Amino acid sequence: MNNKIKIILADDEELFRKGIYFLLNREPNIEIIYETSNGSDLIEHLKTTSQLPDIIMMDLKMPHLNGVEATKIIHKDFSSIRVIALTSYNTRSFIANMINVGAASYLVKSASPTDMIKTVNEVAQKGFYYNETVMEVIHQNIISSVSSRTILDEDFLTEREREVLELICKQYSSVEIGEMLSLSTRTVDGHRNNLLVKTNSKNMAGLVIFAIQNKIINLEDSNNMGS
Repeated sequence: MNNKIKIILADDEELFRKGIYFLLNREPNIEIIYETSNGSDLIEHLKTTSQLPDIIMMDLKMPHLNGVEATKIIHKDFSSIRVIALTSYNTRSFIANMINVGAASYLVKSASPTDMIKTVNEVAQKGFYYNETVMEVIHQNIISSVSSRTILDEDFLTEREREVLELICKQYSSVEIGEMLSLSTRTVDGHRNNLLVKTNSKNMAGLVIFAIQNKIINLEDSNNMGS
């Protein structure tokens, strides 16, 4: 099966890393292609490998180069790779920091195996996955920064682009959005690409942040997310 989700695991706690490896490797649509215990080795591997992953599950606290710094580098130099941040800490500052440096999702190490597998599949399919807690943190930490907002012309986005953006923020896939708006998946993907270019966003997570910053969606809307 060539369309498996390719994953790299980066965590210095070997027992925890092997546990994730075991759980994910049982999934028929997931393949672990590399594992490492530190950020420096991870970045070196990405620079030299012929097979980049779709997703990196990244511990925040690792020797040599921690997960936060490694995520910054990956977001800049390997923007097609999605990072799922792994941490024992579920604090607002940790969540806000990881989202700001480009993480596509945030998973607490006490999460259930079911939550982990759901997060991986959601990120692979939609480009990001933020639960209600994370959306709240984004709202509180980003929209409160007046300097981060842009003054938008009324016609900056077309009505259709706004509709697509709102549904992206509710975490619907291209197929689901197409069905809801009676559009082909290809047309939806075209709107997604236009939105990325217009908002200068590198990925779907960036689009969500842009939409909240500029009040294109509000927290109440985003809490009614698709599954």
